[in-house]
Amino acid sequence: MNNVTQMVGASAACRAIENEIECAANTDAKVLITGESGVGKEVVAKLIHHRSRRSRSPLVTINCAGIPDTLLASELFGHVRGSFTDAYRDKEGWLEQANGGTIFMDEIGEMSTQMQSLLLRFLENGEIQRVGSERRTTSVDVRVITATNRRLMERVASGDFREDLFYRLNVVHIEIPPLRERRDDVPVLLAHFLRECSLTHHVGVPELSPEAQAQLEAYAWPGNVRQLRNVVERLVVRAGNGIIASADLPREVMTLGEQAAGGGADAAAPQSRVSRIFEEMVRDGKSFWNVVHQPFMDRDLTREDLRALVRQGLALTRGSYKSTVQLFNMPPEDYKRFLNFLRKFHCQAPIDEFRALPVHVPDMAQPGTPQPAAAGVGDRYRRIS
Repeated sequence: MNNVTQMVGASAACRAIENEIECAANTDAKVLITGESGVGKEVVAKLIHHRSRRSRSPLVTINCAGIPDTLLASELFGHVRGSFTDAYRDKEGWLEQANGGTIFMDEIGEMSTQMQSLLLRFLENGEIQRVGSERRTTSVDVRVITATNRRLMERVASGDFREDLFYRLNVVHIEIPPLRERRDDVPVLLAHFLRECSLTHHVGVPELSPEAQAQLEAYAWPGNVRQLRNVVERLVVRAGNGIIASADLPREVMTLGEQAAGGGADAAAPQSRVSRIFEEMVRDGKSFWNVVHQPFMDRDLTREDLRALVRQGLALTRGSYKSTVQLFNMPPEDYKRFLNFLRKFHCQAPIDEFRALPVHVPDMAQPGTPQPAAAGVGDRYRRIS
């Protein structure tokens, strides 16, 4: 997929999504877009807006998971002067900014129940009440498109997502399958991103060797289209001689690609991705800030992924966050920064359940994968215990 002009792909699923976009663009109905992280939900939302009668009006995009609840209400609905510390003037919210156009709310499944109630009230009457105001200040005409990588019906059943809000949002439902389920799109996307990234970096379009092409087509792409584009950009930048050979591919593509080629669709499961990232920190010495924090902020990792990684670290350190900081290759002075980051996104885990656990050092050795020369996981853990 590219930015807002077309769908890139040759699969039946891609054509079905294109038809759904056309139908949604002809109405003002609310749209719920679902699918794994990286499949292109924001691209679909942009296509709907730019093909609709609202295309000349603003499209405002927000990531509900990237903003703490304390700020989300203010950003969404605006606030009045003096409503909280640093509120020195009245501020227009995103809904007012999108008046006449569209607001796209990504990761709606991460929204707290309190914010869900505020959003539901807006959807019922279209009226804005700024934070700190005692009255509804204005009515706006905004089309609402939402997206999530969560299974919202499961969250409804668990009480974490309001059922009435779910049915308000789920008028037109567009589900985007993961890339591993539409493999016909992979060669088309590879060719598209090779051209696009070469143009961006002002270099010639490199050529994939037959072996590299086969390897990339066999890979399960757990990060979906976003991951594919990032890999292609990396290859374009490093393709000095204009030929991309199999040996030039990233290690994760080589390893999991071979598993997928052997029929292992399970290789693309989210848990495999979490395990791989955990290994990169604990076995390979990579920093949490590089392999977890940055992908999380780029929305390549979900809150569930982050929570799973933190729990694995705490299990290995028997509930010690300070030891987990060192296990994840952060300097000791990053301890407070690490905790504040986890608190901000509600990803802290209680430590009591880990303190009674026996010390368990997982065997992370993979066939054909050498252990780091300095120390294995066991040595690393013993150093910080």
